[in-house]
Amino acid sequence: METTIAGGGQLSARQGLPALILRSLAVVAGCGVAGSTLAAGKIEIGDESWVSVGAGIRTAFIAVEDGAPNGDDNSTDFDVQNIRLYFNGQVNEWLGVTVNTDEIFGDGPVDVLDAMVRFEMSPYFNVWVGRMLTPADRIEMNGPFYSLTWNQYTQPLYPSDQGGDAGTYGRDDGVTVWGKAGKFQYAVGAFDGLEGLGNTSDSLLYAARFAYNFLNMEDNPGYYTSSTYYGGLGNILTLGLSLQSQSDGTGSATQSGDFSGYTVDLLSETVFGDKGSAGVLTIEAEYKDFDADYTIASPAQGDCFCLFDGDSWFASAAFLFPAEVGPGKFQPYVRFVENSPSDSDSSDLTELGVNYVISGHNARLNFNYATGDANISGYAGSDVDSLSFGVQVQI
Repeated sequence: METTIAGGGQLSARQGLPALILRSLAVVAGCGVAGSTLAAGKIEIGDESWVSVGAGIRTAFIAVEDGAPNGDDNSTDFDVQNIRLYFNGQVNEWLGVTVNTDEIFGDGPVDVLDAMVRFEMSPYFNVWVGRMLTPADRIEMNGPFYSLTWNQYTQPLYPSDQGGDAGTYGRDDGVTVWGKAGKFQYAVGAFDGLEGLGNTSDSLLYAARFAYNFLNMEDNPGYYTSSTYYGGLGNILTLGLSLQSQSDGTGSATQSGDFSGYTVDLLSETVFGDKGSAGVLTIEAEYKDFDADYTIASPAQGDCFCLFDGDSWFASAAFLFPAEVGPGKFQPYVRFVENSPSDSDSSDLTELGVNYVISGHNARLNFNYATGDANISGYAGSDVDSLSFGVQVQI
């Protein structure tokens, strides 16, 4: 899961929001999406072996009130948030390899996202070895491309999403065993987690996710998740539990502490009408609890890997209208999040938005307005308002 936050700049509500809305709409209206010819394909090597190549991009126009460098004017920025390349290969029916890259925010080096060998023996038991997603809550297992809302990263995240000392983009080096039995799905793994700093004992991080599908089964690669299927899988009701822990997973080289966390998440998708011409109601909710011996609000401990301590929750609701308007359908949504650290004030944020869904998660547009002081740290920031218009395409 990569931390992509539209409208993350500092903002106050002192200037009129209507003027900001009009300015944003004027810019968006002038942004045409040019047609282009994109190529992606699957190369057959033998009877069971093949290689495939794909790509994905997320880009947005972001307007932040009082977000200009002078602190008085509104900022207006175009931001390439993710540039991603996908490479998959299959040696035979049970052995494969995956290598994916990402240039997050479009202004840094190209990083390795995934690099793993996949032993996939049966639906019940599979093993991935290398660099991969650590089993976690739904929003971290979605990544930015398979979320319901554009700004899903306004909650504290697990250690592998904390900037490099314990993994990046929700990924870490390790091994995961995963599979499913009936409507039960599981993923259990061991990873490097925090290396150095507080982890003087060189302990491993242990991570697990368990989910039960009460209605139709979710369908994703491996143990990954999505926050909406746009009605394509029928009625869904899935309850998930994720857990992570690491001894000496927080702190500094001179003062180490432990980390543990758990999350309960729920996804419900209800289809009204016949498939292909149905309205779809999607509800997503999550409760997260972290216990970290050293936190962001702790007294300075030198070079510290400090995490959030406390609890957090969010709830989202969306409705996909059945009528096509042009090449796509409209899906308005609302999302509310509240973060409650144990050693600081609580914060919250509300996001109102609409997705224009052209081809599921492979092609969609988004317009959203967000207001509040919650952010990815879990600790209250400035009370901000922002608007963004985003474009997402995958091939």
